[in-house]
Amino acid sequence: MSADKLVYMANQIAKFMESKPHDEGVSLLASHVNDFWEPRMRRQLFEVVDAGGAGLRPLVLEAAPLIKRPVAA
Repeated sequence: MSADKLVYMANQIAKFMESKPHDEGVSLLASHVNDFWEPRMRRQLFEVVDAGGAGLRPLVLEAAPLIKRPVAA
């Protein structure tokens, strides 16, 4: 999957979660990614986060520490 598509998907989740109270939105975003994104997608997400998070909504960056980081391929 392209990084642009992954950023778009993460931002769509964040946009929805921004309608929740802040802490709940952070937690729910991380839970959603942990429950429904396969390790390959999470690995790509962390590549974007580790490179500075360009294009990601702030809620995604705040949720990143709660997302399970997969082991390197």
